Amino acid sequence: MNVNIQSVHFKADRKLEDFINEKLGKLANMHDGVIGSEVMLKIENTDKPENKVAEIRLKVRGDDLFAKKQSKTFEEATDTAVGALRKQLKKHKEKARR
Repeated sequence: MNVNIQSVHFKADRKLEDFINEKLGKLANMHDGVIGSEVMLKIENTDKPENKVAEIRLKVRGDDLFAKKQSKTFEEATDTAVGALRKQLKKHKEKARR
């Protein structure tokens, strides 16, 4: 699966990119219709410590699934976004079977 990671106004380190690739790889194993994904990492300008944002668009045959989560770390934001995408992917698979 092709994973495109973009970080806005900072350089994502290799460890973070590997973490994202691993998480999205597990999603791709759930469904053979997953074509690729786009990940956008941003730092919001807020006073709160939860200013790291991960937006993930999962390209699935026929549809695109999307999740945007905000947290204290990019890893945590990515983890919750992947969890949301996992639920969406399960619904998508059930819908496709009908």
